[in-house]
This record gives sequence, structure tokens and C-alpha cells, in this order.
Amino acid sequence: MVFADRREAGRRLAARLAHLQGSDPVVVGLPRGGVPVAFEVARALAAPLDVLVVRKLGVPFQPELAMGAIGEGDAMVVDEDVVWGTGISPAAFARVETHERAALHARLQRYRGGRPAVPLGGRTVVVVDDGIATGSTARAACRVARDRGAARVVLAVPVAPADWTSRLHDAADELVAVATPEPFHAVGAWYDDFSPTTDDQVMAYLDAAAPATPDPRQRF
Repeated sequence: MVFADRREAGRRLAARLAHLQGSDPVVVGLPRGGVPVAFEVARALAAPLDVLVVRKLGVPFQPELAMGAIGEGDAMVVDEDVVWGTGISPAAFARVETHERAALHARLQRYRGGRPAVPLGGRTVVVVDDGIATGSTARAACRVARDRGAARVVLAVPVAPADWTSRLHDAADELVAVATPEPFHAVGAWYDDFSPTTDDQVMAYLDAAAPATPDPRQRF
């Protein structure tokens, strides 16, 4: 299965989440690529949309390799196997964390533009990304949602590896994916259009999903 783009993937994902209609959910997208997907899910569920910002903690000499992830508040996920296997010292780890926390706060300020975060306390929170690779950022995002009081966390993506449920079964109360191909390759391999989502686009989706905004289909 190949998705045309993130919005089409979001519509397919929303169909798998129809059982949540009427449960007063909140949909949170992981910037940047998860937000167009989450926008479609939120619209289908008539739910508020917000961002849930997380940052990967990359190994200093191999940044694409995640040794963990952080999120809003003090949420952190550490991959002890990667830290041990790469010999990262506590000081080196702390330097990466400090750098990424600064980037996280700057991105939050940019996206929300002074708007308060949508309250998650006591709600079903649907955490949406455009796909799962290692799962570090998704796990951190689910932890943030719980830290902010979510009563139930649903992790939902268009595409994930076949073994993703065994890896992330303890991260959320429910895991939903449209496709779990094997072999998996990269997330982008399952999209015809996987062009980067910009910060301006993220803010436009959030503005379009805000209450009392005209039909968002007129904005895109």
C-alpha cells in the first residue's frame, strides 16, 4: 500500500479511528510531518487539533541514530542499548539534551504563537505521526500525553513496521496503523509525495483547525 501524500494517509487513518467518534478525543500531531495527517484525523473526528513537540536525541557522531527522545515538560525516553553501545558519556548526553530542549521550546513558541495548549486532562488523546521508524519519538510523545493527564492514549500512524506493536505495546493504550508492510524500509518509501512539511504549513494547519475558522478545505 502506498499513500499519495500525508493528507490522503490521514483520511485513511481516520477511517480506522471511527470508533473514537463521540468520545470527545483530542488529536495531537507530531511536527512536522505528522501534522497534515493529524489534521485529517481531527477533522473526521470533529476533534481539536494541537501539536505535541518531541525531539530526537541523536548520537553526537552519528546524529541519525537516536539514543533517546525528549518532549514537553520533563518527558524523556532513553535507549540504554544505544547509549551503552556507542559509549556516550553522561556529559555528552547532557549536552545533546540541552541543545535539543532549546530547539523544542523555540518550536513550541513558534507553532502555538501564544495560544495555550489544548488541555489533555481526562481526555482520550490520539497521538498521530506520518509513520513509525524506531519508535523513540512516538514513545516520548505518548509519555508527554500521559504526563499532561490523558486518560487514554491512542498512537495512530499510516504506516509502521510489522513488529511495531511488540515494540510499543506499553507506550499507549491502543495502537492503530493502516499498513504494516514487511519488509519495511523507510517511512517515506510508502508515500508518493513525502516532501518536507514546513513550519509555516504546520501553523496554517493549526490555524485552520482552530474553532470559528472557515472551512479548512478553502485554505489548502
